[in-house]
Amino acid sequence: MPQQFKGPLTGLGLRREMLTEFCQKTPSDIDFMEVAPENWMTLGGRLQKQFRQLTERHPFVIHGLSLSIGSPAPLDVDFVKQVKAFMDLHNIDIYSEHLSYCSGKGHMYDLMPIPFTEDAIEHVINRVKQVQDIIERKLVLENVSYYAAPGQEMDELTFTNAILEGADCELLLDVNNIYVNSVNHKYNAESFLAGLPSERIRYLHIAGHYNEAEDLLVDTHGAAVCDPVWQLLEKAYQLHGVHPTLLERDFNIPPTSELLPELQRIGHIQSQQQAQAISA
Repeated sequence: MPQQFKGPLTGLGLRREMLTEFCQKTPSDIDFMEVAPENWMTLGGRLQKQFRQLTERHPFVIHGLSLSIGSPAPLDVDFVKQVKAFMDLHNIDIYSEHLSYCSGKGHMYDLMPIPFTEDAIEHVINRVKQVQDIIERKLVLENVSYYAAPGQEMDELTFTNAILEGADCELLLDVNNIYVNSVNHKYNAESFLAGLPSERIRYLHIAGHYNEAEDLLVDTHGAAVCDPVWQLLEKAYQLHGVHPTLLERDFNIPPTSELLPELQRIGHIQSQQQAQAISA
């Protein structure tokens, strides 16, 4: 990971089926890649060698699935230590996770919403600090999509900002999640976006979703990015500056050649916004 991981960089989530292709030649439109550490830490043999070949040649970030930062259960310290060892081995500086939880007495295999309460803020802040002490890096938390808000005492923006500030951690700004939540919970996406702290943004996600109904969107990462999300990405750059941005595609994954136009569109928007900022 280069020290200057900022500005107009475009990324793609690496899937195992892409390994051989990318080891032979990684498309020039991909500046960095992202993996879930849970899916790669225990690899051996040919897959491990191919992955190491890529991490030696390209910048990587990791985006976790099972840290469960909001869980009432004790933090899995052994797991966090394994993540740190994985990051050290592959020279990865950025560990992002979801501002949610996925375990209690057992693993639920889904991302559940943390109650927007003062008690939850204190609980999450303490756990984030514990993680940061172990990994010796800032933890990067992603604003998540959610479909219910149990025990809500405040809005999502107030809750998110309180944790970022209290834990002194960073933000993975997921543009699609803001759009999905704005439709499902009937709030203004641009106002939410404007309320986030620019100085804490580490990188961005953009993805597609599924229209279940006119007032219900499902965050699937299984489709192309829609026009309102592209427009919100432009607004994010206008408000917060141009940051590295990764295209998420977790299923219904087409050939790489079909993903490249979306990566190129990210790069075009980044260049356009930088030019406008210079001329302003």
